[in-house]
Amino acid sequence: MREAAFIQRNQAKWQRLEHVLQGLDGLSGDEASSLYIELNDDLSYARTFYPKSNIPTYLNGLASRLHQHIYRNQRTPRGRFLTFWKEEVPLAMAATRTQLLLSFVVFGVAMLIGALSAAHDETFVRLILGDGYVDMTLENIRKGEPMAVYGGHDESVMFLGITINNVRVALLCFAAGLFASFGTGLLLLYNGIMVGAFQYFFHQHGVLRESLLTIWVHGTLEISAIIIAGAAGFVLGNGMLFPGTYTRVESFRHGARLGLKVVIGLVPVFITAGFLESFVTRHALTIPWWASLAIILCSFAFIVYYFIILPYHAERRPRAAEPGP
Repeated sequence: MREAAFIQRNQAKWQRLEHVLQGLDGLSGDEASSLYIELNDDLSYARTFYPKSNIPTYLNGLASRLHQHIYRNQRTPRGRFLTFWKEEVPLAMAATRTQLLLSFVVFGVAMLIGALSAAHDETFVRLILGDGYVDMTLENIRKGEPMAVYGGHDESVMFLGITINNVRVALLCFAAGLFASFGTGLLLLYNGIMVGAFQYFFHQHGVLRESLLTIWVHGTLEISAIIIAGAAGFVLGNGMLFPGTYTRVESFRHGARLGLKVVIGLVPVFITAGFLESFVTRHALTIPWWASLAIILCSFAFIVYYFIILPYHAERRPRAAEPGP
């Protein structure tokens, strides 16, 4: 069939859908489902026979908007809250597997850079952490209380401040993806360098073991969440940079929705990390070392299970087919 004939045959149907999506016409649920199936058939046909035409792009955008229209007008099922955490977040993580690996590599390389820089330049730690923090920590080390900084504030106030700051950092990592993913990369690089220099600083002064058993009580969840938020930022940036067969706007919207699900899924992790830092970390050196290690290992096991293993299995569970972005 010639392209002009294909357009002429289906133009009335497509115009009807345009009116529906603009709020100028009504559509029953059954009719919407039927037209959605027909529209996807038209899209498949156009992609096969007119791949260089603008028709596939137009129909893909129309199909995406119609899906959103149908979804928006559906009644929210009971258990939607649990479904989000049990299915939607793991599926979003499964879709960001490549970006998660990239985020982990960037952060890991940055930590190595931070540690090596601190090892070869005595002023580097002060440049990264600030003179005030370094001088205070050196004084605490001389007093035999290297982690005293965590016990200097009221627990409740500290919990609120830390949690808000952690969520802010995650949102920044995500939103920085707007700058073609480079913004997210720079934030991961900065935070990784800071962690690497921070840990090497304690190694230089002979309190590495104490720092590991203290900082990583909350840091396991906190740092892992920042890396995962970085993956969400890369998804957002890649949606703009690599639209594939979709329009750049539709691809960006898909990346934004996917990344936002990941970031929202991290909120309980940041709350837990803030609680541990405020109420547990300050006591880490006064409780048995195995208790601190158990918290660290449990936190690590949770991150691996929920954000890596569960997405792997969720992706392979049979489910209803979903349209593209």
